[in-house]
Amino acid sequence: MKEESFFDKVYQVAQQIPYGRVTSYGAIAKYLGAARSARMVGWAMNNSSAKDVPAHRVVNRVGVLTGKHHFGGTNLMQQLLENEGIQVKDNQIVDFQKYFWDPMKELG
Repeated sequence: MKEESFFDKVYQVAQQIPYGRVTSYGAIAKYLGAARSARMVGWAMNNSSAKDVPAHRVVNRVGVLTGKHHFGGTNLMQQLLENEGIQVKDNQIVDFQKYFWDPMKELG
């Protein structure tokens, strides 16, 4: 049996982010016991297009859409978030803490 990769674990957490909520790269890394690996979580999100992962719901620690350039050079990331009722202004989520989903609290 093949051991799960770090990326696979990241995808499993990201798949549980509820509609209309967001989390951060660092929050996922911390949940996985790799608190200093936020950048690796970002790389996982960059490579998630072939997977069923809502990568648009993962942003940086202050709610900036840092991964938006991986959505085909469009405003797709922002559009997907806005379709879920999350307001974005100047590439940053408005009232970020209101929408923040913490896997440490939600998944235990």
